[in-house]
Amino acid sequence: MAEFWLGDSDGPMGDVGAFMASELRVDRADLAGHIRQLEAPRNLIAIVGAPASGKSHLAAELAAALNAAEAGSAAVLAMDGFHRPNDWLAAQGLSGRKGAPESFDLAALAACLAQVKAAQGDVSVPEFDRQADAVVPEGAVIPAAARFVLIEGNYLLLTRPGWIDLAPLFDLTIRLAVPEEVLRARLLARWADLPEDEARRRVEENDLPNGRLLARENRAADFRVRG
Repeated sequence: MAEFWLGDSDGPMGDVGAFMASELRVDRADLAGHIRQLEAPRNLIAIVGAPASGKSHLAAELAAALNAAEAGSAAVLAMDGFHRPNDWLAAQGLSGRKGAPESFDLAALAACLAQVKAAQGDVSVPEFDRQADAVVPEGAVIPAAARFVLIEGNYLLLTRPGWIDLAPLFDLTIRLAVPEEVLRARLLARWADLPEDEARRRVEENDLPNGRLLARENRAADFRVRG
């Protein structure tokens, strides 16, 4: 990872220095308060980070805090619901790259976010079943009353064509910064049910390279927090 470090940064996944100068470092405990200052009837908040950085945990934590302050005001939408089916990945020769940008249905994600942004009623959204390793169409609902929709995913701030067009949909963006050695340990634990060689292959050849991609090709978030 050292080839990507800048300034006095700890590294592009867990930096504390000059990697993305326009990001404001904030305490995790203060995030819900910042979000509550958004005044639009519907606000989309992007939560990004490398695989195993804790995006889903942070989204759930923020939703609970926001709903405790105002019942029904927050909902979570996970980008994992836009994974391409396994048979599609196999046909494209991408089975070993599941989780990379090209393994997601970007057009469907963009259309869904635009619909959620503009909706005045409930919106059904897909959800990823990790146990089944498959997407459940209309597996979750974004309620009409939700003023804050927390969207968590790796590539929401990616600057590649198509992905960068998502930027205008977000009212606030948050990046989780986690050192690579911490990510490696979490990822190995995630794949602990696999043979050790297969688990390490997934981590070193797919998951961590996807995280490094974010270090090279993300635009800056509004806020940066430690994961």
